[in-house]
Amino acid sequence: MTLRPILIHPDPRLKKVCDTVPDLSDELRTLAKDMLETMYDAPGIGLAAPQVGVTKRLIVLDCVKDEDTAPQPLIMFNPEIIGKSDETNVYEEGCLSIPEQFAEVTRPKEVAVRWLDMDGNVQERDFDGLWATCVQHEVDHLNGILFIDHLKPLKRQMITRKMQKLKREMARG
Repeated sequence: MTLRPILIHPDPRLKKVCDTVPDLSDELRTLAKDMLETMYDAPGIGLAAPQVGVTKRLIVLDCVKDEDTAPQPLIMFNPEIIGKSDETNVYEEGCLSIPEQFAEVTRPKEVAVRWLDMDGNVQERDFDGLWATCVQHEVDHLNGILFIDHLKPLKRQMITRKMQKLKREMARG
């Protein structure tokens, strides 16, 4: 497995709507495994293919934070939210493409999701709490939406300016 570089906002590839995965290839399965490895290394709880520069509908997540609990990695090709609760939750979200920036985002508390697994089988599952927030955050990435797009314009601009500065500093080495 290979650690993939994570794109930092602003990057036009993070704003693109991703293409549906027509069929699962070994190349896509390898990408999914690389993404899991990259996510764990970062460390994060979710990663979407556009964050590693691939505009395909693929996300990985694992919201287990307790070190005494076994990891529960999920790989989702073509995930779609097929139902959501009226009740909402507020979580302080962050993003591997927007390092060290966090903000409260309101999202549905529960969602039902349908996706293809690594074997090409259709899966459906209900998620709540942090898992629901994470899967919605990652599906947003597939639609060119960042968590900061849910914020007021002033806060979003402030975070974007910080990221531009960070990218300049990284370019200088």
